[in-house]
Amino acid sequence: MDASDGHADREWRLIREEAWPGPMNMALDEIAAETAAAGGPRTLRVYRWEPRTLSLGYHQDPDTVDWDHCEREGVGVTRRPTGGGGIYHDSHGDVSYTIVAPADELPGDLVESYHELCAPILDAFERMGVPARFAETERPARHQPACYLRELHPAHDVVVETDGEERKVSGNAQHRRTDAVVQHGSLTYAVNAERHLAVFADASVTPAAFRERVTGIADHADVSRSEAVGALEAALADWADATEGSWTGDELERARDRASEKYASDEWTRRRPGRR
Repeated sequence: MDASDGHADREWRLIREEAWPGPMNMALDEIAAETAAAGGPRTLRVYRWEPRTLSLGYHQDPDTVDWDHCEREGVGVTRRPTGGGGIYHDSHGDVSYTIVAPADELPGDLVESYHELCAPILDAFERMGVPARFAETERPARHQPACYLRELHPAHDVVVETDGEERKVSGNAQHRRTDAVVQHGSLTYAVNAERHLAVFADASVTPAAFRERVTGIADHADVSRSEAVGALEAALADWADATEGSWTGDELERARDRASEKYASDEWTRRRPGRR
């Protein structure tokens, strides 16, 4: 990245792929935002979800979840501070990332901000040989509770055109605080339609219909998951001229407290739409 792009002259840390439970992943994003807002380093992170997790959108109705299935199969459930539908994450099919920076260092316009922060994501796909781009058409939703089956949005949905159809390969969302911006997203490495759909209470969508709308990195490039993670980490690091870093002990302690008090609580996860 050229220093004139405006990010390389600031302090960025890259936290390479780690595995955390869902509530801890969301808590770490929040703590990273507090660190950046307080004058600390901006954060780029790549991560897995262990155990496998259903992350709900901020406004999602908890009745859309098959809670019995999730408990029986050991699928964790948490709620994101960002909107959209639910996403099933496991340690093979999903690669997740977060970018965190002070709000005054990013465009105020939402679409501009998405396009700036998605630049390294598109670069990562290019490094893998996956012809990904922003969606160009707004396709109608097939299953509103599932993020990957909602309507496509050109601002933040990344697709690969296959057989003349745009299939979603990455969803990205922002939580815009007054002092910091958190953008996190999911890159699909391998599609497991059956497991993805099983976490939802309404099973009216078939796996075949899911595959018509969703694709994965492994469908388009001969790269292993670890190679895909490496491409994403390299693209993020080059974009911000970041140095490899880690969480401080204080950040981890605060994140564990935040995860326990907020992101793992029924009050947060089973919250009804409209409640804060």
